[in-house]
Amino acid sequence: MPKAINVRVTTMDAELEFAIQPSTTGKQLFDQASNFVVKTIGLREIWFFGLQFTDNKGDASWLKLNKKVMSQDVKKETPLQFKFRVKFFPEDVAEELIQEVTQKMFFLQIKEAIFTSDVFCPPETTVLLASYMCQAKHGEYTDESAALIKDEKLLPDRVLDQHTLSKEQWDERIILWWKEHGRMAKEDAVIEYLKITQDLEMYGVNYFQIKNKKHTDLYLGVDALGLNIYDQNDKLTPKIGFPWSEIRNISFNDKKFCIKPIDKKAPDFIFFSPRLRSNKRILALCMGNHELYMRRRKPDTIEVQQMKAQAREEKVRREKERNALVKEAEARTKAENDRKLLEEKLKQSEAEKEEMRAAQEEERRIKEELEKERKLIEQNRELLEKRVQEQEAETQRLQEEFERAARERENAMHEKEELAEAAKRREEEKQAEEERRRRLEEEKIATQRELEDNLKKLDELRLDQQRREEEFRMQEEMLVQSKMMPAEHIPDKDEQGDRSSDLCHEGIVGDRSEENRQPQNRSKALQDLSADLAAARDEKKQTHYDKLHDENARHGRDKYKTLKQIRQGNTKSRVDQFENL
Repeated sequence: MPKAINVRVTTMDAELEFAIQPSTTGKQLFDQASNFVVKTIGLREIWFFGLQFTDNKGDASWLKLNKKVMSQDVKKETPLQFKFRVKFFPEDVAEELIQEVTQKMFFLQIKEAIFTSDVFCPPETTVLLASYMCQAKHGEYTDESAALIKDEKLLPDRVLDQHTLSKEQWDERIILWWKEHGRMAKEDAVIEYLKITQDLEMYGVNYFQIKNKKHTDLYLGVDALGLNIYDQNDKLTPKIGFPWSEIRNISFNDKKFCIKPIDKKAPDFIFFSPRLRSNKRILALCMGNHELYMRRRKPDTIEVQQMKAQAREEKVRREKERNALVKEAEARTKAENDRKLLEEKLKQSEAEKEEMRAAQEEERRIKEELEKERKLIEQNRELLEKRVQEQEAETQRLQEEFERAARERENAMHEKEELAEAAKRREEEKQAEEERRRRLEEEKIATQRELEDNLKKLDELRLDQQRREEEFRMQEEMLVQSKMMPAEHIPDKDEQGDRSSDLCHEGIVGDRSEENRQPQNRSKALQDLSADLAAARDEKKQTHYDKLHDENARHGRDKYKTLKQIRQGNTKSRVDQFENL
């Protein structure tokens, strides 16, 4: 019995090891791997996929289904290594990729191709794609999810090396876009990512080195839409294009490849490949892409219809679940907001009570101060009245003394005649008495003035007391009014033959609708981001393809405008153009 051979098949996120027989064909191996994928992750759209291996020359190649595995140039190692990868790409991911698991497989493979620069992507678009990666992984932006991306690789090394921006500055720009996605479902974020990447010039293109009859080195690009010819130094911008709708037969003989157009007046499109194995790969890819091209333009098979129906039902179910979760989240948010509002109102109420207590304390303090001032005024008034009484008594005493002196003077005048000497003395006493009376009069006037000044001060003190009492009364009225003020007036502080294949075109000749498509990522914000990144770009680190992309952007060229331009004229004119390159 022949010895079994161990093989390992890896998908983008899983790995399978099993044994095969030396007689196992490529189809048997593919079916076995597909069954594993179907059982484990439910993948049914297997027509997009193939088994890729590294040949003995180090080149990537696709396993041929109609040949034995061991007869193919698989690199001899134990176990034999195969990758379950996307082999054929759709024209419109949103319309053709039915299952979420298929979408995820495409997402992971294209992301890897961009990160390794196998597919060129301009810096500003990588930022936008990174935001959809975040949405697809973490869902709606939150402060908590933002912290998770600090250690995640979100951008290609090429882009990081070309700009003088820190990880935090890149994250800021990614988060700005992430926030714009709102509550977009993770599955929808994957589709949006794929819709943007399908507009990239190198998306889904298999490149092969070829020569024309003049031996000019060129590239042949095989993709979902047809065949394109590229300059040797430019894989971004094709020079000539032939859609599948114009191609009738593809064949090769040794290194010579011949493509027969549907237009029988047009000459055959002939090119040369440096290696025979390349012609086999080209033919296989052309057949597969053309088959899918035709399938897209015909009614869906029963299987596809069933898958689409299941996908729609699943989408409706998820939408209902998502809406229920959103409502639940909104209810939780509302409850949390209500709780915060209540707490705020309680805090406000406590603050108002504290303010009222402070006002009452201030009122009590003012009353005490006013009472102290009133008592002081009363004391001053009593003291002033006492002094007035004393002044009045002194005045009375002086008056009585003056009258007594007058009487004495009168008596002295009667005794004038008795003694001259006594008269003289009395005269002197009289003069002295008059001098004393004058002094007393002056003292009386001074006392009266002092009394008037004291009375004036007393009146001023009484007026000041009345003013303070009036101010106190007004403060009491304002306090009472603030306590009685209605609540609405209180301010609120809160818110697949091997060498030839005839291509059938029944019912689709002339279909070139893909030329009228528009890129998904034409936005003013993306243009602004491009300008922003240009300011932080190190021109010395610009790659050849960065410069080619910038040149295309300056001339307003994109994938679909270029596609329409390179297909202009009839088939003969484009074949002639190719021969003259």
